[in-house]
Amino acid sequence: MKSKIMYIEHKGGSIVGTGRIGRVVFFKTGKTLYYRGCSLQSLRGGYKANYYDVGTGETYWISGCKKDGQDTLYPDSIEIDENVREEYWNVIRKQPENTHRKTIRSEGKYSSRKPR
Repeated sequence: MKSKIMYIEHKGGSIVGTGRIGRVVFFKTGKTLYYRGCSLQSLRGGYKANYYDVGTGETYWISGCKKDGQDTLYPDSIEIDENVREEYWNVIRKQPENTHRKTIRSEGKYSSRKPR
């Protein structure tokens, strides 16, 4: 098993969901991921979601963290799990001065404020 800090967005039946930065555990194939007690399996395609919870059927978008912190599709806040916060700020974002920050603001891929 391997683990990696990733962006996890719980869709909850909509296009925009609740996003978090957390540690995901996965096997070699990457078809099943584990996060916070949930077993998440690949959808192999889908609209704005790429994994689903095997137990509940709820959908998720899971991807690698972007170095600039702009992981969401639309403007929103992202919570950072306590157990990955230091590594996230030091290794991924390379901003050790921010290790105290528990949330970040993402302008999102489709923000009207973002230059195209």
